[in-house]
Parts: sequence; structure tokens; C-alpha cells
Amino acid sequence: MIRQLLSKATVPVGVVGIILLLIVPIPTALLDVLIVVNISFALLILLTAMFAKKPLDFSVFPSLLLVATLFRLGLNVASTRLILGEAHAGQVIQAFGQITISGSLVIGAVIFLILTVIQFVVVTKGAERVAEVGARFTLDAMPGKQMAIDADLNAGLITEEEARRRRAEVAAESDFYGAMDGASKFVKGDAIAGIVIVAINFVGGIIIGMAQRGMDMADALQNYSILTIGDGLVTQIPALLMAVATGMIVTRENTESEIGQAAGRQLMQSRNALLITGLAAIAMGLIPGMPFLAFLAIGGLLLFAAARVRANRARKAAEAAEAQATESADAAAEGPDELMDRMRVHPLEISLAPDIIDLAAGGAGDLLTRVKSLRRKLALELGIIMPPVRTRDNVELPAETYAILIAGVEAGRGSVPRGHVLAIGADLDQLPGRRVTDPVFGLEGKWVPAEMSHAADMAGATVIDRASVIITHLSDLVQAQADRLLSLEDVRQLTEHLKQTHPATVEELTPAVLSLAGIQKVLAGLLAERVPIVDLARIFEALVLRGKTTTETPMLIEAARTALGPAIAARFAEEGRIRVVMFDPLLEQQLLEGMRVVDGQPQIVLAPDATLDLLDSIRRTVDELDRSGPEPILVCAPSLRQAVRRMVATQVRGLPVLSYDEAAAGGFATDVVGVVRLSQPALPGVNP
Repeated sequence: MIRQLLSKATVPVGVVGIILLLIVPIPTALLDVLIVVNISFALLILLTAMFAKKPLDFSVFPSLLLVATLFRLGLNVASTRLILGEAHAGQVIQAFGQITISGSLVIGAVIFLILTVIQFVVVTKGAERVAEVGARFTLDAMPGKQMAIDADLNAGLITEEEARRRRAEVAAESDFYGAMDGASKFVKGDAIAGIVIVAINFVGGIIIGMAQRGMDMADALQNYSILTIGDGLVTQIPALLMAVATGMIVTRENTESEIGQAAGRQLMQSRNALLITGLAAIAMGLIPGMPFLAFLAIGGLLLFAAARVRANRARKAAEAAEAQATESADAAAEGPDELMDRMRVHPLEISLAPDIIDLAAGGAGDLLTRVKSLRRKLALELGIIMPPVRTRDNVELPAETYAILIAGVEAGRGSVPRGHVLAIGADLDQLPGRRVTDPVFGLEGKWVPAEMSHAADMAGATVIDRASVIITHLSDLVQAQADRLLSLEDVRQLTEHLKQTHPATVEELTPAVLSLAGIQKVLAGLLAERVPIVDLARIFEALVLRGKTTTETPMLIEAARTALGPAIAARFAEEGRIRVVMFDPLLEQQLLEGMRVVDGQPQIVLAPDATLDLLDSIRRTVDELDRSGPEPILVCAPSLRQAVRRMVATQVRGLPVLSYDEAAAGGFATDVVGVVRLSQPALPGVNP
């Protein structure tokens, strides 16, 4: 009961006491106590404003601001009465004045003026403007908020009680910002009144001291300067605190965290900002004359904070992944959506044996990060977006084994033992480890312990870590089977993207000339021969011209290759020269005579023995070539190119087949390094 009575009577009694300060003189001892109360009260209000999570948590602030302003004005009147009447205003004012002056009246006056300018021009003016704008926007948004509440209530999204609570909150917010707009004027008026009172104390004190107390000019100036500056400080400091508190309140957002937490979280959100600032601080310390240790300490703290940000992000990501995995594992039953997802065949998948699952565990250089880099690389090289790669463990795989699946079918596998690196080179006999053959290039290598990687490097070997082995294998398979990965949806996305820069070309081609499915066949045919489709605009232009006379896919592919001729030839050129393998003229003529079109595809129809003899001659000619130069290509007549390519694709892996026109398109010099001839002078069994 007594506690409730005191809480209700404190503010009214305090206001009455403040009014009495304006009328009744008080002793200096009581003035000291009230000044301390004033400073403490202002500091308490500032800290409360800082720790408030949202402005409405301190809704009584406008009223307290008025009371605090009145309290300071009452103290100003009481201190002025003592200064002018007794030439003394208590220990607090005397101490503040002496500390500020510090033996120099000019320095003390300058410091006091600086504090006054900061409070009046910077803080008070800014707080007043923010309060005015906040009140205006809050009042303008009030009808919209009320309508939103009514709409949610009518839609059944909230209850009647929740609607009443929200309406009350909107009304309270409007009242608060309206009150703050008016209360900010108290702060401005308080600052002006403080300056006027200081001027009165200074001028009036000197006149009274010289006229009534018999002081000379120097003594009066010294005495009343200390009292005036001290009195100004004990009122301006609380006023500055209240002005800062006003700015804090009107600039706070409706968040669920205190300003310290929000500031710390948001200032620590950018690792790059902390890192650059730390390096800049250290760099400034290197300027001659600068205190290097101070800059080094600050820069070191910022760099440490940047490192902590990175570590915290990695920890949170690991925790999120672990929580997600746990949630999935703990699911009691799988719904239809989960089962449908498991049934879906993924375009690309990497299966890992349980003992090498650490490759996908996370980190800057892990398998998943390398896959992202590979997607960017292949997009720039091939012109297609590699599908997302699903990575999972497979208990059915042998230890240390991985498998790469394309459309659910295993396309390749290999082994990557833990704690080892792959060394590829000729002189590896002195290194311990297991000999293997590289799955991509077919080179001899050896899995050596990771701690021997430096020794392998010194021996002239190429050292490859486990993740790089898998990524290289994946890259080779994707490039070799890119035509299988190019979906109709991919073609649609590529077409839409090209339409932004070449709308006329796209509109001319599809759907009038070719459908998306027809375009997909052409692009897949190019990718099947490892021809990049990066220059999609040129391909579409060629298809527009050729598609008006024929829609046969082989003819369209040749038209696209002709348009890309210089780019195709440039892939095999080195220092302006191309190494080519040709058919003997008589053999090429006989191949032309054996040309047939079967199911829309050009083919060379030969007797079985003649076909085997031809393939063996091509393989033997290529194998005998010097591998030190650029990659050799097989050239033939344009009408033979597709048929020859279909014949040799499965027998001589990776041998490019170009027409004479394509090889000459780039203007490169040609070096004939091999001629394909048959062991027999004629092709027996050619079907006429």
C-alpha cells in the first residue's frame, strides 16, 4: 500500500518541488544534491533509451523529458540566484568550473562553447528533425495499418483480441511519435534558455561584483567566469544526455533486440569490411610520425574480429547442416513428396564410399566447393549450365571408391584413399604407394602418403589431391556426355537469355522455323562432338538461314559448324598451325562412293572386312604420331565428315573429325602429319 502510494505521489511531488525551485531560495548544500540528482537522472534516462528494444517500451519518455527540462530550468534559476546574490553556488558548480578552466580562462570558455555548439547545433537539431519526420510518416501510415488489421481480421488470420491489441499498438505508436515531435521542442528551448542564462550570469555577475562587492575587473572576471562556466556545464551536460536520449528513441526501429546487440550483430556481419578496415589501420600506422603501436593494436583487433566472423559462420553452417540431417534422419515416416524425390533420377550424382565421405564434409577446398567452381568453368567453356550434382554415401561401394552417375547410370568410378595424394610422373619408383592408372588421361601414377607430396613434387611428378582427382574425372565425363545433360528446359532458358540481346534472331527461328526440341537436337549434336555452344547467337543465325530449306538435324548441325568454323579450328591450333591426318585421295573417293543415308543419318556402307581394315588403319596412323605437338585432327570432305565421325567415334576415342572447310576457316597453316591408307589397294565388298 505504502509502495503504491509512493509510486503515485513521486512525480506530482517532484513537479511541485521543481516549481518551488523557481520561487524559494535554497542553500548551496541542497543545490549540490539536486545537481547530482539531475545528472544521474539524465544518465538513467539515456541508458534506459539505449536498452529499450523498441520505442514504445519507453513510452513515458516525452513526459519525463518535460519534467527533466523543467527540473534543469529550476536549477538554473536557483543557481543564478546564488551566483548573483552570494558569489558562490556550491561545490559542484565550483569544481566543474575550475576543472574546465584549468588555469586558463580562454581555454575554459572555448571548451564550454564547443560543448554548447555540439548540443545545440548537432544533437538537438538532428533529434528535432528526426522526431518531426517520424511523427509525419507514422501519422500518414496509420490509416493503412488500420486497414491491414481489418483485412487480416476479416480473412480470419487473427482473432478479435489480437486485432484490438494491434489497433491499440498502432494508436499508441501514433501518440508516441506525435508527443516526441512536441517534446523535441523542449530540448531545443532548454538549450537556448541555458545559453541565455549563462550570458546573464556572466555579465550580471561581473557588474554586481564590481559595483556592489568592490572587486576589481580581474577578480570579478576570474570569480564569475568559474561560476558561470561551472553552472553552464552542470546544466548543459544533463541537457546533452537528454538530447542524445531523444535521438536514440526517435531513431530506434521496432526490433526485438537492444541497440547494443543489434549494433554488434550488424557491425560484425561483414568480414570483408572488418578485414579491410584492419589492414587500413595497420597501413596508416606505417606513415612516418604516426603512433604505430596504437594503429597496430586496433588493426589487430579488427583482423581478429574478421577471423571470428568467419569461424562463427562456418560453425553456424555446420550446425544448420547437422540439424537438417538429424531432422531428416529422425522423420518417422516419409510422405509422398519425399518418396517422389527419392524416385527422381538426378542428372549428375557422385556416390562416395562411407570411408571417404569426409570429402563432402565442408570447408574451403572440399568436393562441394570444387563442384561449384567446375560449374562456372564449364559454363564459360561449353555454354551450358551443368546440372546440380547430388553427393551421397553408398555403402555398396568398395572402400576408398567413388562412382559418378549420369542420369542414374554409372559413367565412371575410381579410388581415392584417405591420407594420400595422386602423383603422376615417370620416376616414382623411389616413392612408396600403390600404382594406378589415371582414369581421365590414362597416365601411370601412384597414390603416395600426403606427407610425401613434397618429395613427389621434387621428383618432378604432378601432385593431385583427392578432391581434384574426382573433379577432373567429373569434368571429363560431363564434357564427353554434355549432349545427354542438355535438357529441353536448359534450351528454353538459353533461348530466353539470348532473346534479351538478340530478340530478332530468336523470334525468327522459333517457333516458326524450329521448335525448342529441334534446337535441342542441334545443340546436343554439337556438344556430342565437344563443340562449345557459347556463341549461341551465331548458331541461331545459321539455323535461321539453313532451317528455311531443310529441318534435317544433320544438315542443321553442319550449318552451325560452318558458322563456328574459325572457333572450331582455333581449338586445335598452336602458334598458328594445325596438325592434320588425311585420307589417301583414292581411299577418300572410294568412301564417297560408299556413302548412304540410313534413317536420315549419313553412313559409309562397306564390307565387314573393309570396315575393320579402315578403322585399324586410322587407329594405327594416329598412334604413330608424335604426341608432343598440338592435338591432331582427321580431315575429310564436308559430305563425308558426319559419316566418318560416326564410324571412328567408338573406335578412336577423342579423335576430332573436321571438314576441309572447317580446318581452313581460321586461316591457320596446315601440317599433314599422317595419311590413312589401306593395306589393300581396293575396298572389297563395297555395296554399289
